[in-house]
Amino acid sequence: MSNSPKESIFEGIFCTVCKNTNHNAFKILYEKPTFSVTTCNQCGHVFIPHYFRKKITYTQYKNSEVTAAIRQGNNWVKIQRHKLRFKFIQKFIRSGKLFDLGAGWGHFMLAAKELGYDIYGVEIAEQPYLYCKNDLKLPVDHIDFFELDTTKHQFDIITMWDVLEHIDHADVFLEKCNALTNTGGYLFLQVPQIDSYFAKKYKDDWKMMGLDHVNYFSKKTITQLLESKGYQVLKIKSSFEIKLFLMYTLLPLLKKIKGKQKKTVNEVSAQINAAERQNYFNKFTSRPLWQLKVFVFFHNLLYNLLSFFNIGEEMMVAAKKIK
Repeated sequence: MSNSPKESIFEGIFCTVCKNTNHNAFKILYEKPTFSVTTCNQCGHVFIPHYFRKKITYTQYKNSEVTAAIRQGNNWVKIQRHKLRFKFIQKFIRSGKLFDLGAGWGHFMLAAKELGYDIYGVEIAEQPYLYCKNDLKLPVDHIDFFELDTTKHQFDIITMWDVLEHIDHADVFLEKCNALTNTGGYLFLQVPQIDSYFAKKYKDDWKMMGLDHVNYFSKKTITQLLESKGYQVLKIKSSFEIKLFLMYTLLPLLKKIKGKQKKTVNEVSAQINAAERQNYFNKFTSRPLWQLKVFVFFHNLLYNLLSFFNIGEEMMVAAKKIK
């Protein structure tokens, strides 16, 4: 192999789904300004090679400005959004010890607590952890999941929302999940879906495609990976996050129109920081409670309708530990 920049991205390349390490069995699918997206010829898994991600860290994923915006937000609305996830979860298990892996800002755990689950979570990013611990008073630890002692913890349910796409070694990650799950227990996750309607429509211009997202699972590859780690996939459901649509599509579109910019919506979006997105969402949800209840009602109708017709850009997966 030569040392040209294009070829060096295949140095040390591996597929987390099928274990392929033969650099001749990968090909570049998309080339972006700061990274390339590749596909494994053996199993079809789409991902960003580790070559581009050596400097990526999630310990300072959000800053204090974002925390301030989160603090001004409407927690009731956020909890209702997560209760949609529990409608999915409760088809399989309605109680038990629940571990939220990558707790984020903690609103999913708040919903779980309200519904009577025995909750625990971990969060590696400092600001979300502090918000969970200090503002929401949740049982969350500030540690790397790989450091969690499997001999001291066992759970009936593990949840991870928009986490696995960030993990280079997703196979090792799921092995640890298996070790933490009681036999017959459940794993629920959500990830961007590369074979979704929106991913196929927008291709390399898909807004889910970015350097912090390493894995782009399809229904086939997420099933293959989970089954190789002792899980039986029970259900895969299309998911369209309307909150993300407001923050990552509608907001930049409005800014583009208002500023009469010639840039694409994605280029405008790249210039918007996380705090500005959150503040926009806060304005959207700062209406009287009766109006918010009407909004949530129609939000849920639209969400379920899009899911029924398999229109979305993410997928929720329910899996059961069988070995």
